[in-house]
Amino acid sequence: MDNRTNLDDYLAGLGISEADEDEVTPPPPVSDAPADALPAEGTPNEDPKEVLERFLNALTSRMDDTLSVSVQQAEDALEAEITGENAAKLAGRDGRLLGAIEVIAYTVLAKQAGRSDLRVRIDVGGFRKRQADTLTKLAERLAIQVAKSGEAHELQPMPASERRVIHIALKEHPDVMSESVGEGASRRLIIRPRHG
Repeated sequence: MDNRTNLDDYLAGLGISEADEDEVTPPPPVSDAPADALPAEGTPNEDPKEVLERFLNALTSRMDDTLSVSVQQAEDALEAEITGENAAKLAGRDGRLLGAIEVIAYTVLAKQAGRSDLRVRIDVGGFRKRQADTLTKLAERLAIQVAKSGEAHELQPMPASERRVIHIALKEHPDVMSESVGEGASRRLIIRPRHG
């Protein structure tokens, strides 16, 4: 099964193409799929958790029908976990595919439930947890290096979710602080001495 083709077909069914990344239209009916397998167009009063769950179930069932989805309401976000034997493949290279799925899920949630105020966090096969652990260890190593040298260290550009992990890891550090600089895809993090 070619997951890229299936994902492209599904995104095309949602009205999303590379040429039209910023515009998402409600999904049209697809004749060869059962009606309950596709996300229905919602109303702004629809439960965001149900919208997200319906979207992710429809997406994953088209990619691999052995995957399962669970969605939980957190304080400021909806958190989804996709599990199954091949779930880790949804992370893609360096989590890029997972990040793209989160962006699409957020867009669907905003359009179908009228909730652009909720963050969407999706994990597959524990990828986000492992990534957060790796970033936290990196932050700790760099904090020691910056504290010893007294010189700031600039990291490569990274997504907001990854920068946030490092900011949180260093928030209470007595010797260093972190700040984000730059804009858009070039936004990066700098770890600098807190004093001096």
